[in-house]
Amino acid sequence: LVDNGVGDIIHQLEYRISRLEGVLHLEKMITESGGKIFTTNGRKAYFDTAMEKCKEAGGSIATPRNPAENDAILYFVKSYNTYAYLGMKESLIPRKFQFLDGTQLNYTNWHLNEPSGKGEE
Repeated sequence: LVDNGVGDIIHQLEYRISRLEGVLHLEKMITESGGKIFTTNGRKAYFDTAMEKCKEAGGSIATPRNPAENDAILYFVKSYNTYAYLGMKESLIPRKFQFLDGTQLNYTNWHLNEPSGKGEE
């Protein structure tokens, strides 16, 4: 059991977090899937800059590992009518991709004939 004073503080924090999440949802800056929170500031940036900003916020570039997480990322792509960086890269084997940490992809949802290597994938 939690001491009554600590319990009150926890309740207040949960309430404030809930309100903040509500505002971010309204502003289309946050969505969640499978316990993960996906967010954006809506600004265009270079990949390295985006990676650094994610790291500063305690997160990482989005890495869709299932259809629901892919849909969470698509939410921003559609809301902002732009592309999204993903936490994957081409491996040493052409047209084979892996996560940034080098592990093998366990989920993909490429468009037909993608990735083509002809620019924005």
